[in-house]
Amino acid sequence: MFPGSRYQDRQEAAAKSRQALLEKFKNRPAADDPNVLAKAAERRAVAEARAGREAIRAAEKARQEAEVQAQREREEEARRAREAEEARKAEEARLAAEAEQAKAKAEEAELKVMLEAEKKAERDARYAARKARKAERKAQLERMW
Repeated sequence: MFPGSRYQDRQEAAAKSRQALLEKFKNRPAADDPNVLAKAAERRAVAEARAGREAIRAAEKARQEAEVQAQREREEEARRAREAEEARKAEEARLAAEAEQAKAKAEEAELKVMLEAEKKAERDARYAARKARKAERKAQLERMW
């Protein structure tokens, strides 16, 4: 058999362990011991210093976030202003193009009216010439008779 494998050996080892733990608990210093109080004060000082550093870091982080947010807002405002200016220019260009197109249509319509008037004048002239030739032939025929 292996050493310490008996039930009684295991029981004795567990009892010794419990006794050692109890002795350790009994031998600890009291709560009003100067060493315990000094360690507690040191822990409080370290915790307060850590809290102060965390507060400083949090304030710095909040300041940086505010700066970043302000920069984003400035960039967004600049982008909106740029888009508004581009939209205004596009609208001006569209209106100018429409005006140019309307002017071109008006000139085209005026030219069409002028061409129609010229064609009518030519037709009227041909008609009048035809009438005049007919009248002259009629007059010649009447002189012949």
